[in-house]
Amino acid sequence: MVSPLEAVRGLVEAERLGAVVTVVDGPGVGAKGVLDRTEGLIAGTIPEDISDHLVSDAAHLMDREQNRTLAYGPRHVYIETVAPQPRLMIFGAVHIAQELCRMAHGLGFRVIVNDARPVFTTEERFPEAESVIVGWPEQVADRLVIDARTYVVLLSHDARFEDPVLPLVLDSPAKYVGVMGSRRTHRRRVDRLTAAGFPEHQVARIHGPVGLDIGAEQPGEVAVSILAEMIQVRYGSGTGESLVGRAGRIHLQRTEDEGDL
Repeated sequence: MVSPLEAVRGLVEAERLGAVVTVVDGPGVGAKGVLDRTEGLIAGTIPEDISDHLVSDAAHLMDREQNRTLAYGPRHVYIETVAPQPRLMIFGAVHIAQELCRMAHGLGFRVIVNDARPVFTTEERFPEAESVIVGWPEQVADRLVIDARTYVVLLSHDARFEDPVLPLVLDSPAKYVGVMGSRRTHRRRVDRLTAAGFPEHQVARIHGPVGLDIGAEQPGEVAVSILAEMIQVRYGSGTGESLVGRAGRIHLQRTEDEGDL
């Protein structure tokens, strides 16, 4: 078995989801192991008497890209997630897309922008994008990698974009699917997809209207509301409400009793 450091390096290079677990207090303090979300323990050691609970809790945290110190009787274990860089796929090279691309890049997202209009879909308009792809979605589908770390945002109101993109993403492991449009537009979208035979659980994955309600008006403000919702989905927590007047801790506690996850 490789060393923990080599294992972490391997996770990063292969862009795989994993975690480093370290006993920070109690019996076996200093013991360290590296988990792969799919393969389990790939380096180091973890206490056998709590391994089942620890692996399960670590998987929960990995899926939410969270770090936490958990208590297992007298033993405390710090779980640190090693997550691959997230990818944001934007369909529709509109003004909101420019702001969203810039802000998402600043938050560590790899951004891909797609639109069929070459005059708008340029590297000059999207200098922060990793890739700018010109063409209708069905024409460039083989260049679009949609996996569990992919966030998809459709900003084009053109059905010629929506109709080929939504079937592509709804049956994918994409982390987030957000679609621009009014509530009325979204109801029609849901009806259209349901009539086309898409199961309810897939249609329910769509965040539409996209974004959190912050009263956004300008393109940059709309981009903020979309990113806020993406972040909420990314970490699987948060209410989207103001922190003013909220009782208790503002952020997640760093130490939890076993079973609180």
